[in-house]
Amino acid sequence: MPSAFPGAYGQSGINALTAGGPPDVPLGGAEVAVASTVNNLVLLSASPFEAFPSPTLSLTVPRFLRRELVAGTMQRRRGPSSAPLLARLWLLLVLRCASAQVRKQVAVTRWKPATATWYGSPDGDGSDGGACGYGSLVDVKPLRARVGAVSPVLFKAGVGCGACYKVKCLDQSICSRRAVTIIVTDECPGGYCSGGNTHFDLSGAAFGRMAITGEAGPLRNRGVLPVQYRRTPCKYPGKNIAFHVNEGSTDYWLSLLVEFEDGDGDVGSMHIRPASSSEWVEMKHLWGANWCIIGGPLQGPFSVKLTSLSTSRTLSARDVIPRNWSPKATYTSRLNFF
Repeated sequence: MPSAFPGAYGQSGINALTAGGPPDVPLGGAEVAVASTVNNLVLLSASPFEAFPSPTLSLTVPRFLRRELVAGTMQRRRGPSSAPLLARLWLLLVLRCASAQVRKQVAVTRWKPATATWYGSPDGDGSDGGACGYGSLVDVKPLRARVGAVSPVLFKAGVGCGACYKVKCLDQSICSRRAVTIIVTDECPGGYCSGGNTHFDLSGAAFGRMAITGEAGPLRNRGVLPVQYRRTPCKYPGKNIAFHVNEGSTDYWLSLLVEFEDGDGDVGSMHIRPASSSEWVEMKHLWGANWCIIGGPLQGPFSVKLTSLSTSRTLSARDVIPRNWSPKATYTSRLNFF
């Protein structure tokens, strides 16, 4: 694909672009390379953070700008650019939007030390329910056998619920190179989890998967295991974010549980907009992954907006909870972060 503006684009490149000069100075953190065709502009966002790769963002160039962009390409090959200012300003806005998307998806992903144990039956799925409030969801796919209880430093009083981690053990004589992916569904408050320690209490099945073939039993027999961990994006293929209306909810007290959040997995804040209001109302964090609003009478349909804890990404589901909602029902949106 021919490149109209070769090189990596940082702020220096954006400034040079709007001035008509060659943007060839990258800015640390993320680099945005630009390739153009007559009909489409494709932004390739290369992120140095392995666990949160930046997606390719494909944008359609407005018809009235295509000729100007091509003209700018030809002029650049011959000498200084004379592309119209409007086309260059449009590219400036696109690059800044792409850069903002890259920043929102990054997270610290280096491996860190921790310890791990297991509980339940040796090949079991782990907890039944848990301190996050997911209930029977932990017993079925996609959570089944991937659940984990974490110490308070990762549980974060409940707002760490739903976050996903990769965990691997280190002894090459018995550990495979494969890391297991676990989803935070519970808290382990005492023992190895206390004193500010970073600890994972895994299902027997997840713990055994860290072993080389045939060594799952001996690995579990070791008890407390030194491990390494890091954050990883949550992925629920074929699933959209869902909101479970908790038992006991009324027209004056509405409590919601967030399910199947791709990406960060965790929730930093939630807002709700009843049909009777034109403004978003902040919900209160109750416990685990549960949030509530007090007021009323509350009238549906309700729109829900959630913001992730780790990267502050926001998603709004319009009228996701219908007018005739009922407690213990789950309402699935048409949206997810991936």
